[in-house]
Amino acid sequence: MLLQSGLVGPETLPLLLVAAGLALSIAEAVAPGAQFIVIGVALLAAGLVGLALGPLAGPFVLGLLVLVFGALAFYGYREFDLYGGKGQAQTSDSQSLRGSAARVTETVTPTGGEVKLDEGGFSPYYSARSVDGEIPVGAEVLVVDPGGGNVLTVESLEGGIDDIDRELAKGRRDRERADADAGRALDEDDDRDTELESERD
Repeated sequence: MLLQSGLVGPETLPLLLVAAGLALSIAEAVAPGAQFIVIGVALLAAGLVGLALGPLAGPFVLGLLVLVFGALAFYGYREFDLYGGKGQAQTSDSQSLRGSAARVTETVTPTGGEVKLDEGGFSPYYSARSVDGEIPVGAEVLVVDPGGGNVLTVESLEGGIDDIDRELAKGRRDRERADADAGRALDEDDDRDTELESERD
């Protein structure tokens, strides 16, 4: 539409892509979490290549470049694990948080506070409250009640929970995840069987 109106010429499209890519990259740097990284890199790279190509970089060429660089950025993002979530079990529901280890980032009391899960993925920060007493910043805690994922109830690891308890909790959590995955697989098999039976009828 801007091209048809004459306000923006084809030669300025690469500059617009570079500007948009830089803006998204800055937004990602300010608020990390992988919301803008792939599209920001794709726009920036396509704009830079468009500047190098000069008059050959028409709208269709630039669109194709954005798609190619977007796919490469997405592959690189997943392959190089920029945010440290690779190889970790993905949280399927709030119950899988039970037994997770965390570190206090804002003093936790029976009424509030904040913790950062050790294996929390993209957004590891959760509101939390303690079972009893005050837990200072930097203390290690264990999630004893996920509370639906909104507010975690935690217990300090320094007061009575040792490495054995932590390993037992981790084993319990792994078993719950395996059971949930097995149940999901059985449900999918049942759905397929039902579909096959309905097709036969």
